[in-house]
Amino acid sequence: MKNILFIISIFLSFSTISAQEKAKSIFDIARSGTVAEVKDLMKQDPDIINKTNENGFSPLILACYRGNIEVADFLMDKVKDINYNSSMGTALMAVVYKGDLKLTQKLLDNKSDINTIDAQGTTPLIFASKLGNVEMLKLLVKNKANKNIKDKQGNTAFEYAVLSKNPELINQLKN
Repeated sequence: MKNILFIISIFLSFSTISAQEKAKSIFDIARSGTVAEVKDLMKQDPDIINKTNENGFSPLILACYRGNIEVADFLMDKVKDINYNSSMGTALMAVVYKGDLKLTQKLLDNKSDINTIDAQGTTPLIFASKLGNVEMLKLLVKNKANKNIKDKQGNTAFEYAVLSKNPELINQLKN
């Protein structure tokens, strides 16, 4: 009898795991899933990739923030608005914040707005400056980021570079 109960409990645990896997949301998949999983959900609802979660984040923002490059790359040219701006910013801001140069360039190549601002007035260039990421700053400047945009505190990327006392950042933003 114990063996039968044991076998039944194992069977039930596998079926529970299987049900949990099937119930993954687009947001779970964006964070750590695969393109195949996104495509499966899109068969049921093609617009699912344009939805936002309870925090206002789109699947593209989540994929970019979590570094799920395969899914982010797939979503870039399929979403209605690559520049969708949540309360915390855009997909481009997420990758700048995370420091992913390759994904940043891919977003820029797909018409992501380099000068968009978040709720605090922060641009991707200001993020790079505040974070002290010289390589990211170089990439954004090369792609014509506007150095004159001020955030809600009245500071530009250059002013944050000066506050950081990082000569490399300062030199990249001069003039």
